Amino acid sequence: MKKRKNVIGAVVFLMTGGVATADALEFEVAKTQSCGCCLAWIEVLQAAGHNVESRNLPMATLMQHKVKNGIGPDMTSCHTAKVAGYTIEGHVPVEDIERLVKEKPDAIGLAVPGMPVGSPGMEYGETRDAFDVYLVKADGTTEVFNSYRAVE
Repeated sequence: MKKRKNVIGAVVFLMTGGVATADALEFEVAKTQSCGCCLAWIEVLQAAGHNVESRNLPMATLMQHKVKNGIGPDMTSCHTAKVAGYTIEGHVPVEDIERLVKEKPDAIGLAVPGMPVGSPGMEYGETRDAFDVYLVKADGTTEVFNSYRAVE
C-alpha cells in the first residue's frame, strides 16, 4: 500500500510540473464597467491561479464602497478588491497580496494609489514608473509595504 501511495504522489508531482502551487485565493473585485485596466489586473490574478468574481458599479457607488472598506481619498485607484478579509486598492502586484495573506498583519489591506504605468494591469512595454505599495492600517495611517523602481 505504501508503494502505491508513493507512485500516486509521483504522478501528481509530475502532472503539476513538479512545482508546488499556493492555494488559490478568492477575490471579489468592484470596478466600473468601462475600465479596461481593471480587467487586465483581474487577468493577472487569474494567470497566477486565483479565482476572481467582479461586479460593475456606478462611479459614485464605487467611491462609497472604497470609503466603507477603509480606503481614504489619498489611496484610491480605479478598482477595489476584497480577499481573505483584506481590502486591495488598485494595481497591487500579486506577490504583495500573497505575502499579505500569508503574513496576516493587523491591517485593512494594501493600496497602490493612482494608476502607475507598468504596475499589474497597466503594462506599457518594458516601461514602469516607480511606485510604492502601501499597507493601510486600521487607524487609516499607511506605511510602505513594498517599493518598485522605475524601468525605462
